Amino acid sequence: MAVNWQEQVLEQLEWHWHGQARPRLDGLTDEEYRWEPVAGGWNIRPRTEHTPPDAPGTGEWTIDFAYPEPQPAPVTTIAWRLAHVVVGVLGMRAQNHFGATFDWGPADYAAWRYAGTAGEALAQLDAAHDAWVAGVRALSEDELARPVGDKEPGHEEGLMAELVLHIHREVIHHLAEVALLRDLHAHR
Repeated sequence: MAVNWQEQVLEQLEWHWHGQARPRLDGLTDEEYRWEPVAGGWNIRPRTEHTPPDAPGTGEWTIDFAYPEPQPAPVTTIAWRLAHVVVGVLGMRAQNHFGATFDWGPADYAAWRYAGTAGEALAQLDAAHDAWVAGVRALSEDELARPVGDKEPGHEEGLMAELVLHIHREVIHHLAEVALLRDLHAHR
């Protein structure tokens, strides 16, 4: 029996996206979106006169970020996790591998226009998801079996199928964390 690998790799994300992850985000409020469950957590914050000029992002909002990441890593908010999925997980890959463009700027932590509201964040998430899925859907089996090359520095020899599976695991993992944060917010 022949296996349709392109169908299988898409099913990994799409089953979870449509059956669990995206429905769990319906009704996300702005309060939940930026709620900080612990002091000192990372968030999306308004850009003010006190914001350093090199703070990541463009527009009215910036994202907390440090490289290397502090140890222990800060707890992150729903806003931060959604921005990470939008920009660093789906957006950058859809842009770099499939030529996707977005209304909020280049998919890059420094250049992205971060969402200050839950509604805008979900619009960004949907756009990044849709661009990624369209790109993966267009891949042939031969393309899934090719190395990703210089579009993934440090992983040039990794196969596109490996990258696709990794990205899907990341989306599933982070959106499950968002669901848990929503549960904690509701029962605080």
